[in-house]
Amino acid sequence: MTIIIDEPQLQLGTQAEEGHVTTTDKEIVLDGGFFVPHTNSYGNNFRDYNAESHRQKGVEKFYKTNHINQTYDYVKRMRAEYEKLNKVEMSIWECCELLNNVVDDSDPDIEEPQIEHLLQTAEAIRKDHPNEDWLHLTALVHDLGKVLLHPSFGELPQWAVVGDTFPVGCAFDESIVHHKYFKENPDNNNPAYNSKYGVYSEGCGLNNVMMSWGHDDYMYMVAKENGTTLPSAGLFIIRYHSFYALHRAGAYKHLMNQEDCENLKWLQVFNKYDLYSKSKERVNVEKVKPYYLSLTEKYFPAKLKW
Repeated sequence: MTIIIDEPQLQLGTQAEEGHVTTTDKEIVLDGGFFVPHTNSYGNNFRDYNAESHRQKGVEKFYKTNHINQTYDYVKRMRAEYEKLNKVEMSIWECCELLNNVVDDSDPDIEEPQIEHLLQTAEAIRKDHPNEDWLHLTALVHDLGKVLLHPSFGELPQWAVVGDTFPVGCAFDESIVHHKYFKENPDNNNPAYNSKYGVYSEGCGLNNVMMSWGHDDYMYMVAKENGTTLPSAGLFIIRYHSFYALHRAGAYKHLMNQEDCENLKWLQVFNKYDLYSKSKERVNVEKVKPYYLSLTEKYFPAKLKW
């Protein structure tokens, strides 16, 4: 399925699209009225990994461990283990509730439970794109792979579950956050894996590229193998929403095929909500729950294998 969407072109202090005006100081009006703040809850720029805050040192320590341990062989082992989907059977909403006590150690912008982030993202998209119900549900489920942190799923360490993702089996691009720590990754000195293409080829398609192991790839496996009817763009968003080196810095495009290019347009729309909807404002869960339950019934089986 190919989906084409025109991405809005926005500049501070200018008319973005008819009916959508940007402001010059504190916020940018995006799409149908979504306000993009200039700073996160701590008063810093979003995704500023060098800004001083009580989370900064912990986030950097997280990425050091992640970058040293995410090797090609490690990812192969983890994929082989978790693609069995033999841990738990549960519904989408039951999985959402499991995330009530999960806080992402890699995120410099928020320390609220993950279910808050899921609903904030989904509700912001729902407001601006009311007719794209598949996108609302994609927002709700995109981070559900973080249940890998739960004891029922092996209680994996945070570095093996969250954080920015990147290809393994080829050179680590310098745009990846805290790139300096890849110097200690064994693959960085392996000629089979440290060139531009590594084990891949021009235009091979991201579906043929192994990404660092984490919640993105795991939730993609769960959705695909359980027969979700989400469109390919939804699955693409789930699998690559943490691939910031691609959708923010433009790295690794030499590995993409045409379908990847079309789906990337939707990911770039989604990413704005995923990143900038994070706030201290709480969503009324019970109020919105019936709507999202109706979407899970539409696009997923009642019970999924995880």
